[in-house]
Amino acid sequence: MSAGRLDGQVAIVTGGGRGLGRAMALGLAAAGARVIATAAREAAEVETIAAESLDGGIVPMIADVARDEDCARVVAMAHDRFGRLDILVNNAGRGMKYVSERFLTEPTRFWETDPDVWRMVIDTNVNGPFLMARAAVPGMIAAGYGRIVNITMNHATMRRRGFSPYGPSKAALESETIIWAQDLEGTGVTVNALSPGGATATGMIPDGFPQDGHAKLLNPTIVVPPLLWLASEASSGVTGGRLDASRWKGEGSEADAAAAAMDDAGWSAA
Repeated sequence: MSAGRLDGQVAIVTGGGRGLGRAMALGLAAAGARVIATAAREAAEVETIAAESLDGGIVPMIADVARDEDCARVVAMAHDRFGRLDILVNNAGRGMKYVSERFLTEPTRFWETDPDVWRMVIDTNVNGPFLMARAAVPGMIAAGYGRIVNITMNHATMRRRGFSPYGPSKAALESETIIWAQDLEGTGVTVNALSPGGATATGMIPDGFPQDGHAKLLNPTIVVPPLLWLASEASSGVTGGRLDASRWKGEGSEADAAAAAMDDAGWSAA
């Protein structure tokens, strides 16, 4: 199996109805994988991309990753419908728009954040990936193969003024990535983080974002080539790593592209 083809593989993409999730679900399906794309509330979004996929390659499903019973139900759907689960993409996330629509121009100090909003962001961005991985990993271990990809962001943004709880939530997700990779060592299941490498044209960008800034936003499809490599057997042996999609170069071999995109930036396991 090459990194470009995932025929026979089964994937789950959480938050698969828009932005990065939509791009990744469509990219995995185009590479031959069967994909379950989830959304917490907007059924129309995942139903739309399911209609766009060829040969029913994408199955839409409503599920909230903050609910352990929903996570178990999505994983059970993969096994019941397709008989396996090979790839889990933890993409579902809630951003700073829930704190304030003006977060880019008027930073909210952490003590001014509504505790309910803080809990909601942490529940989705930190607890959600844990609950999904917890449900998915036993079957992957039994199969001796699995790929978990956690979608993250720039480390600079994690330290940006006014960016809590979103920044801390992604820092926690990267810690989860490294620890889980060590816990799964020797099982055939790998865990890696993937960042688009900059501000991306997704639903997390507020409506008031400057028009001249939109031209600088990355296209969500930027994450698809490194995702397909991480999801494939070509990435065997790579775990606990972090890839920056903006550094992935299409020229040359996939191994060279992956090496250029690898960005541990001090987060590697000791």
